[in-house]
Amino acid sequence: MKIAALLALFASASAFAPSSQSPRTSVAQNALIDEAFGISIETGNKCPPLGRWILEDANETGIKWWQNAEIKNGRVAMVATIGYMIQKWGIHMPLYLGPSGSNAFHPESTKDWLLSSTTGVTFSDIAKADPLDTIAMVPAAGWVQVLFAAGLFELAGWKRQWTDENPIPGNYGYDPLGFTKREGGWDSEELTKLRMMEIKNGRVAMMAMAGWLSNESIPGALPVWHP
Repeated sequence: MKIAALLALFASASAFAPSSQSPRTSVAQNALIDEAFGISIETGNKCPPLGRWILEDANETGIKWWQNAEIKNGRVAMVATIGYMIQKWGIHMPLYLGPSGSNAFHPESTKDWLLSSTTGVTFSDIAKADPLDTIAMVPAAGWVQVLFAAGLFELAGWKRQWTDENPIPGNYGYDPLGFTKREGGWDSEELTKLRMMEIKNGRVAMMAMAGWLSNESIPGALPVWHP
């Protein structure tokens, strides 16, 4: 019920009209929410009011679901900030996936490679476009591939987090750099600190992307530095 109301809030401000006052959250539920990993000093070691409203009927499994959602969105946002800046600054892969004559700062080549033969869009066209404009330039078949790959990641994450009953939100069993293999494992002070740093950096990245994309859509909407 509350999830549906929250979705309606994002869809339209006028759609958000709760019919009744939510019951007061119990002391035990407040403790469960405030003790969830990710609550930090920035909010007085308490869950913010909006988060508390969303989680007031959630059990431990529900809170874990929201923790996973925040971590995954934060990771995507951190990667997105890098991609956004790279695109705005005109920096690209050397040889741009193959065409001769191009380099990291000059994507033009002696022979442009087509991204879509139906639309005539080339990789060089993508390289010169603004970040939001590139979304419309990617053909439908390209988005199908993106969604398919994202779906595979989600299925793998679901299995490792829920089917395998992994107790650590955000741990999907993929750790090529060996962060979780240090002494003490997940209970070590160092790894606990790194997990909290990841969550906080993810939150900053989500806010940064929201501001940058707003400014891209409405120039001047973000009155601070942006790429």
